[in-house]
Formats: sequence, C-alpha cells, structure tokens
Amino acid sequence: MQIKKFTAGTLKEAISLMKEELGENALVLSTKVIDDDDKRFELTAGVEDDGENYEEKPRAKKVVKEQTDFENELKKLTTKIYGQQEKKPPVNIEVNKKKINQYFNAEKTTVNNEIKELLIQREIDEPIIETILNQLKKHKEFVKEDVIDNYIISTIESMIPTSSFQYDKKKKPKIISLVGPTGVGKTTCIAKLAVISKILHNLDIGLISIDTYRLGALDQLKILAEVSNIDFLVAYEPSDMPKLMAKFRKKDIVFIDTVGRSQKNASLLKGINDFLSAVSVDEIYLVQSATTTLKTMVDIAEKFKVIKYDGIIFTKIDEAVAYGNILNVVHKFNVPIKYLTNGQVIPDDIIAADSEFISKMIYSGNFDQ
Repeated sequence: MQIKKFTAGTLKEAISLMKEELGENALVLSTKVIDDDDKRFELTAGVEDDGENYEEKPRAKKVVKEQTDFENELKKLTTKIYGQQEKKPPVNIEVNKKKINQYFNAEKTTVNNEIKELLIQREIDEPIIETILNQLKKHKEFVKEDVIDNYIISTIESMIPTSSFQYDKKKKPKIISLVGPTGVGKTTCIAKLAVISKILHNLDIGLISIDTYRLGALDQLKILAEVSNIDFLVAYEPSDMPKLMAKFRKKDIVFIDTVGRSQKNASLLKGINDFLSAVSVDEIYLVQSATTTLKTMVDIAEKFKVIKYDGIIFTKIDEAVAYGNILNVVHKFNVPIKYLTNGQVIPDDIIAADSEFISKMIYSGNFDQ
C-alpha cells in the first residue's frame, strides 16, 4: 500500500488533495489537528498498489474499521472545533436584533403616542383610537412615515358610513322627515333640502310642518315656501296627515318638519312618531349638532331610536372645534351620515356626506380643507 500525508485548512480540502493525488480508491487512515491556532488538518491516506491482493480479508476489515474511525473522528473534530463558534454568531445576531427592535419599538411607541394624543385632541373615543393604532401596528411594514397621515385618514374613512340621497320618479311622492332635539337647526336644514330639490333639480316639492309649538316656526317655513313657490301645509293632529298627503299625492318629494323634542321625554317622542306613523314615510333623518358633547349625542341617538331614523345630518359644522364625535356616534350606531351643514345660508350651506371629506375634516380638525 502506498501511504501519504496531506495537510489543509479543512478536512474537505485535505480529502480533495488526497483524491487528486492518489485517486478515488484512496482510503483515509487517520486525521488530526496539527495547529490549534490555525486549525489545520493532517490527513493520512493510503491506496493499494496494483499488484496487491484486494481480497485479503483481514486488511479489508481493518480498512472498514479505519473508515468508521474516520467518520467518528470527523464528527468529534467538527463538534470540538466549530461547535462553539457556530453557536456564538446566532447569539450575537439575536442580541443585535433585540437592540434594534428595542430602538425601533421605542421610536414607534413615540410615534404612536403622538398619534394617540392628536386623536384625543380631535375628540375621538379611545376604543376607536386603539382600533386605529392596531391597524397601524398590523401594517407597520407598509406604513412609512411620509404616508402615515394618509393611512390614518383612510382608516377613519373606512369607519364612517355614508348614504347619498336617492330619488326615482314614481307614481307617489317620496316622503322625507327630519327629527331631533330642539335648537339643532332642523327647520333651516329642511328648508335647504326643499329649495335645492326645487330649484336645482326642478322637482315638485311639498312641505308639511307638525311644529305648531315653537313660536315663529310656521312663519319661517311659510315665508320660505312663498319665496320658493313651494306648497306648504300644517298638520295639527296625526289624523291630519293622510288628508294632507292626499293633497300632495302628485308631488315628487314631500318634506315633513317635526317639532324639536328633548330625548328625555319619551311621551313627546311618541307624539312625533304618531304623526309619522299616520303616513308611509320613506326616510327619516336624525339631526344632531356637531357642537354637542359625545355623551349627549349618544343619548340623543339612543332615545330617538323609537322613531326609527335611517340616517343622520350633522349641523353647525362651522361652529364646532373638533369633529371626532361625528365618528364616535356613527361608528357606535352604524347609521349613515346623509348631510353636513355649515351655516344659515339657504340653500348654500349644506353638503352631501362624503366619507373621505369627513375623515380629513376629523383628522385635520378643519372644516375648510
């Protein structure tokens, strides 16, 4: 047998040198580390001469044993030399990752706190703020600093239900009523809708008022009706409603103005409901002032449920200092916004609800965007 030693930086390199010089039939007889600092390997290899008997049993057994010894030795050396080193880099990497994550989490915590403070200033309810922040956290990989405002606005937008006014010319008129507490601007709002429908859309409009309690309410609508050439009638009892609607049977739209009532007075709310139940009202809008506190807004929305309103109109937008309560109420009751009003001018100071516009208004704190 021809025997020769090979040295290299790794066992793989030493074996490669062995095969290159002695051929594929060469056998590894032993291995050892010859320099602990540089971790170089010495490999002893042998190959049978062409004239030797390869059937010799004792030698064959020895070669097999040496190969097994080599494999075991290789495992031991790999564990001894590289085992600790292989463990260290991942540990160091994890430590670095932890530090990096701590840094970025601290940065994001600061940003989230700033966002939370801003949303609190906009008077958005805390559970909704948490929802917005959770959405930011959920999509943090995609939400960069330069688009974070737009993302928040889009998140708020997705939480604001709106509904546009729909009118299809039918054989019978579409009946719309506005309800709400005192002082929120129902009569002015209904006047705006009536004039817009009459002048801008050339529809035949009828006005009915059941507000016979408030001083000057009838005069206000009567003057408007005369100026705008809109037919105007008054109902004093629920039994009057079918008769008045019979007179307006050829109208395109009939608006019903109701008396303002405190949400705390259930019997008076029932009285309004009696008037509206006397005819087939198609849509009922609850009118709320944007200047009202959240607690009162929620109470109004809850108590007026007995009248089964279909949408909300927020008035006095121009007088409010924050608009978060708009989001708070519609999100809680899942009722669409129909219109916003921002002044007393008829018919100019009213706009159809648009969720993108409203979300920007809420986030910026400004009506004039």
